[in-house]
Amino acid sequence: MSTFDEFGLEPAITAAVEQLGWETATPVQAQTIPHLLEGRDVIAKARTGSGKTGAFGLPMVQRVKDGGKAVRGLVLAPTRELALQVTEALRSFAKGLPIRVVTIYGGAPYPPQLKALRNGASIVVGTPGRVIDHLDRGTLDLSNVEMLVLDEADEMLRMGFLEPVEHVLEALPEDRQIALFSATIPEPIQRVSKRFLHDPVTLQVESSSLSVDHIEQFWIRVPQRRKLEALLRILSADPSGATLIFTRTRKNCAEVADALRARGVAADAIHGDLNQASRERVISRLRSKNLSVLVATDVAARGLDISHLSRVINFDYPNGAETYVHRIGRTSRGAGEAGTAITMVTPAELRKLHFLKKTVQVDIQELHPPSGAEVAAAHRGALWAELEQARSEADLNEVREWLSEMRAESGVQPKDIAAAAVHLLIAHRGILLTAPKDPPGHDGRAGREKGGTRTAAEMSRVNEVEVFLDIGKLAGVRTGDIVGALANDAGIPGSDIGRISLLDKAAFVGLPRTVADGLLDDFPVLSIRGKEVHLSPARGRGGSGPPRRKHRSSFGKNHGGDSYPRKRRN
Repeated sequence: MSTFDEFGLEPAITAAVEQLGWETATPVQAQTIPHLLEGRDVIAKARTGSGKTGAFGLPMVQRVKDGGKAVRGLVLAPTRELALQVTEALRSFAKGLPIRVVTIYGGAPYPPQLKALRNGASIVVGTPGRVIDHLDRGTLDLSNVEMLVLDEADEMLRMGFLEPVEHVLEALPEDRQIALFSATIPEPIQRVSKRFLHDPVTLQVESSSLSVDHIEQFWIRVPQRRKLEALLRILSADPSGATLIFTRTRKNCAEVADALRARGVAADAIHGDLNQASRERVISRLRSKNLSVLVATDVAARGLDISHLSRVINFDYPNGAETYVHRIGRTSRGAGEAGTAITMVTPAELRKLHFLKKTVQVDIQELHPPSGAEVAAAHRGALWAELEQARSEADLNEVREWLSEMRAESGVQPKDIAAAAVHLLIAHRGILLTAPKDPPGHDGRAGREKGGTRTAAEMSRVNEVEVFLDIGKLAGVRTGDIVGALANDAGIPGSDIGRISLLDKAAFVGLPRTVADGLLDDFPVLSIRGKEVHLSPARGRGGSGPPRRKHRSSFGKNHGGDSYPRKRRN
């Protein structure tokens, strides 16, 4: 392992690194820093959280250590959060040196940035769009740039910043150094590197498997409609540390955060619709530990670096392995800290999960959401630990004296006073001492209610319409398998499951119309006995009449004369 003394950095820079508590260089730092100090152009493929800011930041600070008002170093970052994070790191590296670092990014007012640029900056860190704005205005001069860094180049490409990046590269002097850092090197980035980099050193620092195997990874099988409930149970059973929750859309991001706050969770959201002041306020709350849960979209979370972030939850399934790696790489940033990643997977996404496991080459273990009993046990344990701590550390003499006086006056027993005090505390905190009711199928068993006979009206309600399943007896399916899939995966209570007709190659299930519509919307495919089973509205059975919507499946007759859709071709 390389130590930072071996790189020959300026003593002030080495001292700053020691103050940060860095002892040995990470793999990306050990491989990249020597080449950058030699003045070579570099292409480094490295994961998020691998220490790449130090890999390019230390050589940049070393290069411009004498400072000056002209812009000598430029870093392009895809998001405002990442730009601010890089700026903070560069300032910590340059402590004690005459180097001014200025950040310019969109969504913020121009006057402060204009003033900062007029006062002179040795290094500018910015997002491509705002850098182009300042170039066009003539308020940013890149003619003296000695070193340029493209940080998370693949993300800039994905966000549509390829042209602005090329515009910036064209504005640089011919004699300059370029370092390109990216988790992946797609073909457009290869074209940019061939056009603008001079004889670059290409470093494959880490493989995709190494980018996630330092994090404990789990997945939870949960129907879409049960996700929020499962999320609340996870957060409630283990509220320690800070949690980052990923959603796919801005709308869902805001809705999940609102739902968590409504249930007493200290949560907030960060997405593209927030203005910069709001974004910075949210991140400040998270860093100061006044916020325990942050809900974010993929783009908004770029550059987020919180050392006490201990858990990432993928509320919505990530769009591919690279997104997955970027998401869970946000956790376990502190030295020696372990991170946890949990991905919620609907039955329709099980095939994607299988592909993800093969791609990242890491065992992602199945996890079951905490039961009501487990949540209550966690609450009881946390409350007792808090009471014990207060008993041992707080000065309770005044409280004891007052309680003695009140007991003498009222005759109330101490245990009754204690019970009343705890009752007020758990009501105020939302603490659970007894287990809440688990949803149907939570424990893995199908959930038709036992006992009792349904009335004619109830039988009519649960058999209002029928749903067709393209699987039957010949595939080894039993009625219980169908009930289990509907209860466990789709979250349909047993009281809503009607008559099940099981044929050789097909099955029909009676359901209330609203339940059937929701099932077909959320679960066009269910997994039954390891097979993907397609669901669709049945026609011509039980007097249910025509379906409420058209279905593109073709129809035919089975050997028993019942009409049902033929199996779809893949």
